[in-house]
Amino acid sequence: MVKTYGELYRQIKYALEPEEGPQAANTARELLAFVTGKSPAALMAMQTLYASEPVARQYLELAGRVLAGEPLAYILGQWDFYGLHLTVTPDVLIPRDDTMAVVDLALEQRFQMPKNPRILDLCTGSGCIGLALASQLKDARVTLADLSPKALKVAKKNAADLRLTGRVSCFQADAFVPADKFLGQFDLIISNPPYVTTEDMKTLQRSVRDYEPHMALDGGEDGLDFYRAIAENYTSALKPGGFLALEFGMGQEDDVCRILERFDYEILRLKEDTGHITRAVLAKKKSDNAL
Repeated sequence: MVKTYGELYRQIKYALEPEEGPQAANTARELLAFVTGKSPAALMAMQTLYASEPVARQYLELAGRVLAGEPLAYILGQWDFYGLHLTVTPDVLIPRDDTMAVVDLALEQRFQMPKNPRILDLCTGSGCIGLALASQLKDARVTLADLSPKALKVAKKNAADLRLTGRVSCFQADAFVPADKFLGQFDLIISNPPYVTTEDMKTLQRSVRDYEPHMALDGGEDGLDFYRAIAENYTSALKPGGFLALEFGMGQEDDVCRILERFDYEILRLKEDTGHITRAVLAKKKSDNAL
């Protein structure tokens, strides 16, 4: 049966509510915009127009993928973060609003950093953190580093699409191995490393557990493996007086701070995310830290 765009939208919105809850309306709108290539404003004006059978069929198919648990970002192949339009694939985590906290922390230190600061985004994934900083700090030189070649491919594409390759480079690096001397030293190292405990990996919501890369999620038995590794292996890649900014999971702030203090960092500030959960820490490498 042929339906109008408005009828199709309402049908999909209601169908998605069991899976998407309050986000059902937005998800239905995003899918329809993706299928038609029209903006949400244009779709509003098209509500009484009849949709073609191919459009209706594709719309229903994509809604079925959402109902099966597939994240909207992977279906669309793109996601917005900190005002940037980014490519995302199942090889990288989907950028989330939680991560804006660690970006904000870094940007709050912009006047404490030298001109042309060198920044390392470790465990970069899509490159969202480093690219957000490069877009805000026009003189910054940013290195995006990840162990996954597939993730680095996505990060490189995003840097190119945003026309930031003149100041942004990509490098394969393993947080569990001492920093390559080739990297030199940085004024800021920033990271959103894996921090889900191995036990909690089993209870993640379906869209995360079944679709997002486990390599970017599993932080070991206590969720802190990467924090210990970064402090041990990358302190040497930070200039004396340089800054370390890290995202972490809910309730991990005390443990992360203790790890950094053991490596002689000064804890400067903790920051909450938009949900008022303490989500990120900013620390400073003491000038006499010889690690």
